[in-house]
Amino acid sequence: MSKKAKNDGKYEWSYCSLGGTVRINVQSGEDIAHLGELDQKLWTVLSCPVQGLEFDETTLRMIDTDGDGKIRVKEIIAAAEWLTSVIKDKDLILKGDSVLPLSQINTDIEAGRKLHGSALQILSNLKLEKDEISIEDTSDSVAIFAETGANGDGVITEASTGDEKLKSVIRNIIETTGSAMDRSGAAGVTADHIEEFYTALADYSAWQAAIAPEILPFGDNTQAALDACNAVKEKVADYFMRCKLIAFSEAAAPALDVSVDRISEIAADDLGAREDEISTYPIARPSKEGVLPFDAINPAWKARIEAVRALIPFEGKGITEAEWNAVLAKFDPYIAWMGAKKGENVEPLGLETVNALLKEDSKAALLALVDADKALEEEANSIDEVNKLTHLYRDFYKLLRNYVIFSDFYSPNQDEPAIFESGKLYIDQRCCRVCIKVSDMSQHSDMAALSAMFLLYCSCTSRTTGKTMDIVAAMTDGSTRNLRPGLNGVFYDRDGLDWDARVVKVVENPLSVKQAFWAPYIKLWNFINGLINKSAAEKDAKAVENLQANASAAPADAAAKKQPFDIAKYAGIFAAVGMALGLIAAALAAIVSGLAKLPWWGILLIFVGIMLLISGPSCFIAWGKLRRRNLGPVLNANGWAINSGARVNIPFGRTLTSVAEYPKLKLDDPYKPRTPLWRIILRWFIALAVIAFGVLYFTGSLKCIGLPFPKEKPAEEQVEEAPEAIAAEDAAPEVVAE
Repeated sequence: MSKKAKNDGKYEWSYCSLGGTVRINVQSGEDIAHLGELDQKLWTVLSCPVQGLEFDETTLRMIDTDGDGKIRVKEIIAAAEWLTSVIKDKDLILKGDSVLPLSQINTDIEAGRKLHGSALQILSNLKLEKDEISIEDTSDSVAIFAETGANGDGVITEASTGDEKLKSVIRNIIETTGSAMDRSGAAGVTADHIEEFYTALADYSAWQAAIAPEILPFGDNTQAALDACNAVKEKVADYFMRCKLIAFSEAAAPALDVSVDRISEIAADDLGAREDEISTYPIARPSKEGVLPFDAINPAWKARIEAVRALIPFEGKGITEAEWNAVLAKFDPYIAWMGAKKGENVEPLGLETVNALLKEDSKAALLALVDADKALEEEANSIDEVNKLTHLYRDFYKLLRNYVIFSDFYSPNQDEPAIFESGKLYIDQRCCRVCIKVSDMSQHSDMAALSAMFLLYCSCTSRTTGKTMDIVAAMTDGSTRNLRPGLNGVFYDRDGLDWDARVVKVVENPLSVKQAFWAPYIKLWNFINGLINKSAAEKDAKAVENLQANASAAPADAAAKKQPFDIAKYAGIFAAVGMALGLIAAALAAIVSGLAKLPWWGILLIFVGIMLLISGPSCFIAWGKLRRRNLGPVLNANGWAINSGARVNIPFGRTLTSVAEYPKLKLDDPYKPRTPLWRIILRWFIALAVIAFGVLYFTGSLKCIGLPFPKEKPAEEQVEEAPEAIAAEDAAPEVVAE
């Protein structure tokens, strides 16, 4: 239920209460049109992320005008003002229809007239004859511009011209320089591509024109000869340095030549497989003469030296260092010319084609086509605006319900879940409705812990798609006893796809006051049970150890170590045990005696007081946390900026987590475990003891078991009887001992 109230004397807003918080209730097209007048402090959300929501991301990116990945209040207001200005009946925005009647576009304003004309153009391009347009019509830009040569994006394709020569040039540019995707879906070129292409043509032609005879010392084989020389250049330089060292000191010759020992190490191997080892030896045996002999080359290098000799003519049977350096110097002009190479991207076209394209000079004609295409930019952008219009017409009110009001989250029937709810988690006989995708689990849990909610962080895997994702589920009802890391469940996303869900982290908080009431007793029981199990395990281990030790000992040794029975020792033990039991019995008798003097309601109050003393603090803490439960920190940890919070009280929490309920039936179970006899006897003993105590208490017969329980007479009766008692005492005969 909502009520209207004026906001600072301006627009009259309607208000509603959701989650214990008063919120603005956007329920009409006029409310949407006046969102700009709403104080930002009254918005439920100040910003939300574009990604990770169960919402059309295309629509969110259209609203996110600054492209920062967040939808902020100012962007919502701008979208609201634009949308309500171009739609005649603003209330239609609340329907969320994906089909927009063209008659509802407001042609009284310039923006509306452009949208109307662009909508008609879209329908014409799609060859559709109707008076309405849908998201399916506006979203397929490839189909819209499939048969258009100019579409305002500054990209021209072969369809942009009928001139075959220009089409050929466009193909050459795409093949050598690059391309851009046109709105029609075809590859095309931009003005930058055209400029780069013709610059490359000019550079490559000029570079080829600078060639001279001295640049190619070995003709067409110059590059091959250079590659062959470079392949042995370092090894030949190493050889001549060894020769010069031997000429400097002949005593160093054995160290600079390959040793017989190194060859002996590999002589027994397959030498063909040891070519890498042999190639590390000198290219030839060095000598002080400093001549590289062609007929005594290291076998691992012989083929490469022969490749050099095949391309470069050498005189004689060898070559000196000076002759080798002279050959290398012939390549210097060629190396310098190659270093100045430009326009290599158009080299595949060939020099003849490059010069022909430069001569034709179609650059100006191509740039004119680009300009003609850009002239339609405004019209084409208006077509994109129609796409934006249809998306906002369908989705904007849904976004407002999750941004301004949060009504989708608090909706009782959940026909339309909130955009941050990614699906449902089934686990431990429960279904959690509030499941939110998480990008960074460790950072998320630090902030989400402030929500005072019981949170399950689950790692989900889809066996169908192979994808994985992390979610956090808010558990708001039921027991938490089995909810621990490692527990498996099944997660169903909004599309109905099932995922294997495994709990990896738990943020524990109470789910109910009832659970908190019994929590201390459960903890005590678990503690005692743990001690018993630990003690039993220790005794079992000790018994096994003793059995093993006794089994390994010789019978003779066991007999020798057997101690005689000490009656005094055991008599002392029995006396101590008897004394302890006596003290315990006396204490119990004193407690029962004290309780016997109290009325029945006093005994009841004592037990109630003891239970409140034990469970009261736990219940109070749980009550406080349940009152503070808030989904806001969970969303804040996911990139939202929650302004007014999202309280989850106890009644609403029960709607977020549904617990399995079975009908009350009396069914026979052949495998039902039988109750042990000792437990049946114990139950009857306790029941009879309680009944007996009650009977004795109310009949005043507790004195029969040694507990004084006289029905005391009032004090006045005792005073009245006192003189008679005194007189009777005086009249009694006096007994004198002889």
